[in-house]
Amino acid sequence: MTVASDRAEVLGDRLSRTPDDLQSFAGDSSRAQPEGMPVAVVHAESTADVSATLAWASAHGVRVSVRGAGTGLSGGAVAYAGGLVLSLARMNRIRRIDEVNRLADVEAGVVTSDLDTAAGRHGLFFPPDPASARTSTIGGNIATNAGGLRCVAHGVTADSVAALEVVLADGRVLQTGARTRKNVAGLDLTSLFTGSEGTLGVITAATVRLKPVPEGDPCTFRVSFDRMTDAGRAVTAIGALPDPPEVLELLDAPSVEIIEAYQPSGLTVPGAAVLVGQTVGPHAQGLAEAIVETCRQHGATDDEIAESDELIEARRLSNPALTARGLRVSCDVGVPLSELAAVFAGIEEIAHQHGRVVSTVAHAGDGNLHPSVQADDTPEDHAAAEAVIHDITRLALSLGGTVTGEHGIGSLKLHELSWQLDDTARQVQAAIKDALDPQGILTPGRGF
Repeated sequence: MTVASDRAEVLGDRLSRTPDDLQSFAGDSSRAQPEGMPVAVVHAESTADVSATLAWASAHGVRVSVRGAGTGLSGGAVAYAGGLVLSLARMNRIRRIDEVNRLADVEAGVVTSDLDTAAGRHGLFFPPDPASARTSTIGGNIATNAGGLRCVAHGVTADSVAALEVVLADGRVLQTGARTRKNVAGLDLTSLFTGSEGTLGVITAATVRLKPVPEGDPCTFRVSFDRMTDAGRAVTAIGALPDPPEVLELLDAPSVEIIEAYQPSGLTVPGAAVLVGQTVGPHAQGLAEAIVETCRQHGATDDEIAESDELIEARRLSNPALTARGLRVSCDVGVPLSELAAVFAGIEEIAHQHGRVVSTVAHAGDGNLHPSVQADDTPEDHAAAEAVIHDITRLALSLGGTVTGEHGIGSLKLHELSWQLDDTARQVQAAIKDALDPQGILTPGRGF
């Protein structure tokens, strides 16, 4: 097929068919492979560009993959053969910081940390803080309902979304939500589109909630353990404290060793695992000391409290470091906090059964784990590693968990969705998809 000349005329240089663009925008940061090369990339610069693109694609039955910065890890943005890639990266304007109402109006392509920096100039901050905050976009975060390092204190992205601008599959523009704190007019369409992974509509802009920057200097702490199960029990106990930390992350010993080899940060390799975290506010020091003492009561072997962010920065390096070492096959499971010790023990047993190196990093404070399995770059080895991931995912489900905590289903986890959702739940989701995208052009075969 060819892209109709009327679309090329409307979009001008925002529509690209260069080999470099087709190749560059065909994939994302996951291990998923595009099914083929797209026919064109649309570099949208406005809501009107998105509307025109989707109206044409819907009329002609052309599949569309939606892309922000391409940092997704579930294969949700990889290209369709002969399809369009709709990139929102150029829609990167922060339209307004509303100090009084603590809101920001932003386009979908705004980089997460750029919004946080802009809000900081007004004494505010944007709570969601994915590890990829310096590259991921607000639109992508909302589309996947991303989590991050500060979830333990502030919740996931959905908790910071007040309103959305969404372009539907036929090109119509939908406004959801409101700028008010309370709003129960009609169905909660903002929540419907948040986390929908581009399957129901394309998020082009959002009104997001900001919070005041806490007073005082933050405190960073590190606590080491000789047993993973002790670390799990310590996190469960921390979760029962009156005040949560801002950040509470876990890295097992293999992860720390790999990160330090990739880019030294001074993080000491523990016997089994290390918890790194941060407390904020006027009582940050006292809260950090209470957390460390709780860890000592649950088998901690070493600890420190500092005012440096280096330990948190080391956590952000985990994904590139593990990928560079060959731990390319990973998953994103979540379990209740009370089951952390059990899931860590189960992962160790699964790794032993399969004879595979499994390295685990986790947003420990909310029970979201990211185990990675070492695999050579061959189909056979990847299949063996996937078998390990399947066992870990089923273990998480058996403990009352979920197949994905923050990365989304995309294309990589589609086969796992039936492990968690029953037929009725999937039929309801399919009915909503059919109502909003009857031609099935928006990210088909992914998300659910």
